[in-house]
Amino acid sequence: MRLGLCCTFLDGSIKFRATTARFVGGKLRAAQRLFLGELALDNAAALASAVTWCAERGVGAFRISSQLFPLATHPEVGYALEELPTWGRLERQLAEVRATAQARDVRLSFHPDQFVVPGSMSPEVVKSSLAELEHQARMAELVGAEQITLHGGGGQPDKASALARLERGLERLSPRARARVVLENDDRVFTVADLLPLCERAGLPLVYDVHHHRCLPDHLSVEAATELAAATWGAREPWTHVSSPKGGWTATRPQLHDDHVRPEDVPRCWLGRRLTMDVEAKAKEQAVLRLLAWVRAQERRLAA
Repeated sequence: MRLGLCCTFLDGSIKFRATTARFVGGKLRAAQRLFLGELALDNAAALASAVTWCAERGVGAFRISSQLFPLATHPEVGYALEELPTWGRLERQLAEVRATAQARDVRLSFHPDQFVVPGSMSPEVVKSSLAELEHQARMAELVGAEQITLHGGGGQPDKASALARLERGLERLSPRARARVVLENDDRVFTVADLLPLCERAGLPLVYDVHHHRCLPDHLSVEAATELAAATWGAREPWTHVSSPKGGWTATRPQLHDDHVRPEDVPRCWLGRRLTMDVEAKAKEQAVLRLLAWVRAQERRLAA
């Protein structure tokens, strides 16, 4: 089992810069591009540090923030990466990230924000969602990221119609983007059982989020869901997500993630298995390292 860190670091040693459309929009066009280009270089350098940090500590995956290059798809101040005055240096930096991740066996992924809904009932939302997915696919190609993880979106007017729209929306993607899309069960609308038929029909891998499954159960056990989701990956290493509810399972809103993952929330059937487990916890790298120590101890016990 490999563990994955999600997006940011708690202690601030590795920082990713952000900005706003209001701030950038107050600049002249050339100044906008220069500012965004320098920001992109800084974030590419931070990503290189993040990959190295993971490799040095036995953390086998890193989820890259969708805002690695902020505002790229914004309707007013958006830009193509190739338009940035720093593009030449940026391309070389990202190629180094890709080479390091491959050489040190750190899997990279993206997880778009909730506004990315290619199965929306709104044509405008679908259009903007597909544009965002194409942008993330371009980023993924540049850094060697394997996947872009999507939730199913809303279930209006019913789940079957919503999933049919999602399937049609994904068919409009370029081959580069479509090849990287994977689906994930969520904690409000679509269960593992809901998504499996679409995944099997469309050849989409399913990321199994066990926390979501516990918040929104179906007829499948954790063990059965693990096996069925893993089968959608074929020869590839399956990906999973784990987290613990803030305040415990009796909390009013168990969907909220806690600072750390409690060992009892890691499915025992995952231990010793070939899979990637993203750790979704507020304590970020501290939570990953604590859980990694526990996982390795359990694997040694199983191997004894």
